Amino acid sequence: MTPLLIPAAGSGKRMGSDRNKLLLPLLDQPILQWTIEAAIASKSLSSITIIGQPWDYEAFCQIKAQILVRSPEAKLTWVEGGATRQISVANGLRSLDQSQIKVLIHDGARCLATPELFERCARQLAKNLGLIAAIPVKDTIKIVQNGVTVSTPDRQQLWAAQTPQGFNLAELISAHAIAKTQGWEVTDDAALFEKVNLPVAIVMGEETNLKITTPQDLKIAEFILRERCH
Repeated sequence: MTPLLIPAAGSGKRMGSDRNKLLLPLLDQPILQWTIEAAIASKSLSSITIIGQPWDYEAFCQIKAQILVRSPEAKLTWVEGGATRQISVANGLRSLDQSQIKVLIHDGARCLATPELFERCARQLAKNLGLIAAIPVKDTIKIVQNGVTVSTPDRQQLWAAQTPQGFNLAELISAHAIAKTQGWEVTDDAALFEKVNLPVAIVMGEETNLKITTPQDLKIAEFILRERCH
């Protein structure tokens, strides 16, 4: 069993909202609740820690209360986040029992991840120092400078990173400490592992595991969830 951290301190700017986008309704419940319930359904997690901003704590408590009605055995805790995702994750890591060997991290905005994906990542993490869910890139990618294409990387070598991502806890805590000392700023924890020359394996992700960022993403998520319910 593996602990899960869910960074959930996002804003609603690109959604055109004045609040955390994870608290916006998706069908009959907040986006964040869909994310948590998928993780709980995987049965592969020892605990789930939500990392958020203090002004969202009351909303988290309401979501937690609703979840515990359906899943009274779920272990849900709250940790206050920081100004960036990187700082928030570091706060979450410090909150964990240091006797834990592994940790999974999943973006709160990826509410369509299935329980099977969490299970697949948890199983593979037992065999790897680090891993990420990812899918092969389908589009041709262009490197652009000053509005002009300059090269076309080999698509066969390109993968779109998703979450969950998983790591040895001690190594990830160490990588975050080095990042703080060196002033590194990265967009995911796999990048920290790469910077300290630790291997990050690929676990096949899911095409539907999109990150809710725009109002269009919300409409797509609604369609996918309605399809799953039928």
